[in-house]
Amino acid sequence: MNVFRSITPVRETLNELFASDPTRADRYVGRLGELRIDWSRQPVNDDVLRDLRMVARKAGLSDRFSALMSGAVSNVTEGRRVLHSALRAPSDRVIDVDGHNVVADVHAVLNAMSTFAARIRSDERITDIVNIGIGGSDLGPAMAAQALQAYRHPRLRAHFVSNVDGADLARVLAEVRPESTLFIVVSKTFTTIETLTNARTARTWLVSALGESAVRDHFVAVSTAEEKVVEFGIDPASMFGFWEWVGGRYSVWSAVGLSLMVLIGGDAFRELLAGGHDVDEHMRLTLVEHDRLDDNIVVTLAMIGVLHRNVLERTSKAVLPYAQELARFPAYLQQLDMESNGKRVTERGEPVDGATGPIIWGEPGTNGQHAFYQLLHQGTDVVPVDFIGFARPHHDLDGHHDLLMANLFAQAQALAFGRASATETHRHFPGDRPSTLILAPQLTPRVLGQLIAMYEHLVYVQGVIWGIDSFDQWGVELGKELATGLAPLLAGESVNKSSPTVDPATAAAVQWYRDHRTMPS
Repeated sequence: MNVFRSITPVRETLNELFASDPTRADRYVGRLGELRIDWSRQPVNDDVLRDLRMVARKAGLSDRFSALMSGAVSNVTEGRRVLHSALRAPSDRVIDVDGHNVVADVHAVLNAMSTFAARIRSDERITDIVNIGIGGSDLGPAMAAQALQAYRHPRLRAHFVSNVDGADLARVLAEVRPESTLFIVVSKTFTTIETLTNARTARTWLVSALGESAVRDHFVAVSTAEEKVVEFGIDPASMFGFWEWVGGRYSVWSAVGLSLMVLIGGDAFRELLAGGHDVDEHMRLTLVEHDRLDDNIVVTLAMIGVLHRNVLERTSKAVLPYAQELARFPAYLQQLDMESNGKRVTERGEPVDGATGPIIWGEPGTNGQHAFYQLLHQGTDVVPVDFIGFARPHHDLDGHHDLLMANLFAQAQALAFGRASATETHRHFPGDRPSTLILAPQLTPRVLGQLIAMYEHLVYVQGVIWGIDSFDQWGVELGKELATGLAPLLAGESVNKSSPTVDPATAAAVQWYRDHRTMPS
């Protein structure tokens, strides 16, 4: 990636950058919907930002984004369109795919979801919704349901089961009652082994209590495989579909978000979609309609990430929300970023020339301050940070929120500017640790939609710069294929240590497992 050689990083520290430019704190701030985004504590100046944006221009970002949004095949290794933006488009928008406006289809499903959600929300018999899925069919709705707890129906509780480890499902079944529980099984093909294993176990639990006929009343499906859904016992009228152009980690906007819509209601769910569309419009207007790449906040943040990864050789990024409701947001971004851009070959199948996606991790503040902030402040690795905070909480506990936000602002300040100690080196804070500060008035459905879409587009921009396909996920496949072959061996088939599909170390581990799995605890 010789293009990055044209970018000369700043030599000044953050202390020096602020001292030399009194306007920095005002100029390096932008607004994206309701989000106030401050990148003044990043190691950039006007020259570096100009060079980063020039790299984006040379990569043809505007043309690539225009093609993405118009329905061109953007997942090239699988030959698929990528149109999750259509899921949050208003009903009067036209997105043509092979002569058909897919937005009309989206709103037909959205209306059916709204009708179903309203019926469940008015049904006093239902108290618990159990979403059974995995990957994007779990993590997006689960993250959003926790983030938007303040908007949930007071009678309803949402539970999310994804792990094939039986402890996950057993925990939920111990908390719910058969007669008051609705199960939502989310699997596009209705063949995902982890999801179907959990769904069948839940079905057995329900039938043992209420009988076979209860399946039609207590199970619905989010799938496109009607025959398999019917075979399971679910009424096809209780099946909600989505499309080939909806990737799993981008699917919370679709029928995959049905559990979330039941929990928070159709109006709030549409506000989530509107927030995503706000960011889509920012991208469209600045990259396609008016060629104002310099005004695009998402591109600015994405290119600062490229600076860290490819010029400054920083391997990870921490996402630190100062909001307990966003406890699962770092994990959601882990999947979004690392599954999208964790690639070692370009979209043409050639080895990449340089580093790609960073390791994404994080925890809510203030918990993280008593765990890993020591490394952030005084460790040998510099870790860029995204801080996220809100002006107003959803609770009325006096003093808590001011203290929380005081910690957020203090940590950003301490990381950037440090504290010198000439006599006690263990108390010396070097500072010059970069962060971006993202603030909003309150964590609402619309604001959450803006946050999710902002990071979606950021990840895509970086994928374009690195020349990779951000929408495939072949790295997930090998382990799943091997597990399918190993499962019968664990269940009792003889282990052939000379088999080309089972290496000697795995064969020995399988044998140990079989020897010990029936032993008393």
